[in-house]
Amino acid sequence: MSDMRNNRRRGRIGKLAFREMMFGYAGLTPYVLGFLVFSIGPLIYSLWLCTQRYTILEPPTWVGWANIAKLGRDPLFWKSLKNTTTYSVVSIPLQVLVGYSLALLLNQKVLGLSFWRTLFYVPSIVPTMASAYLFVWIFNPQVGLANGLLKGIGIIGPNWFGDPNWALRTFIIMSLWGTGGGMLLYLAALQQVPTDLYDAAKVDGAGAWHRLLNVTLPMTSPVILFMLIMGIIDSFQIFTTAFIITGGGPVNATLMYVLYLYQVGWSERQMGYASALAWVLFLVIMALTRLTFRVTRRLVYYEVGERGA
Repeated sequence: MSDMRNNRRRGRIGKLAFREMMFGYAGLTPYVLGFLVFSIGPLIYSLWLCTQRYTILEPPTWVGWANIAKLGRDPLFWKSLKNTTTYSVVSIPLQVLVGYSLALLLNQKVLGLSFWRTLFYVPSIVPTMASAYLFVWIFNPQVGLANGLLKGIGIIGPNWFGDPNWALRTFIIMSLWGTGGGMLLYLAALQQVPTDLYDAAKVDGAGAWHRLLNVTLPMTSPVILFMLIMGIIDSFQIFTTAFIITGGGPVNATLMYVLYLYQVGWSERQMGYASALAWVLFLVIMALTRLTFRVTRRLVYYEVGERGA
């Protein structure tokens, strides 16, 4: 009798576990379907389009690897890749440095701390389009704020967006506008550093600089790595500001990679070639992300629990 009861109990438990599992799968179904339809599906379709000549108005025709081969002969492809790489190499370290420095300052006990934190964070949530038009006015060579301030100290300001030598530099300066978002994450990381470590460092005679290098930076290095990776991904996809302000000019000085991809796909209606450009962008970002993880493996400190996870 006891065996029969145990078998019935196991049967009920098994049915309950199966029912819970089915409820779980049912809850996941909308996400899985959405992921397949809106992510994996377009990804596979774009890979297929790389082998097609497709102008939207006509059916796709097979061209094999012609779109891939065209990349090496396309000067605008190399120009856009160079512009975007230059922008990323310069702007990402600046964003990390400025954001981390602001977080260090705003982690101190100063008057009006909440006000200053809010002031530096708000620009990061301003819509990109609104920010673009704001900087069109700031860097206007005739009536802009930047040249007005320079004129006040006796310096003739450049034609920021109209000069090929200054246009890309101006975009790099603009990239610092949104460092408040990173600052907030750095600030959260700084406040998680155990105060016992600082106390022990002080007992050992470490000054402020040594505490920063040997305590603060190692303990916040995972967040720095995260912001570095996100910076790489975001910088290689810069589009809105270049599209609105300069359209890639002057003389293709601000022709960013995604902007060129957009022009090829929608202005020239070369969807097959645009798909090839998109896959190159995907591979570049993936390779840089992987390289960053490999290079920083020994520079990022994880606590034992996090490393095990």
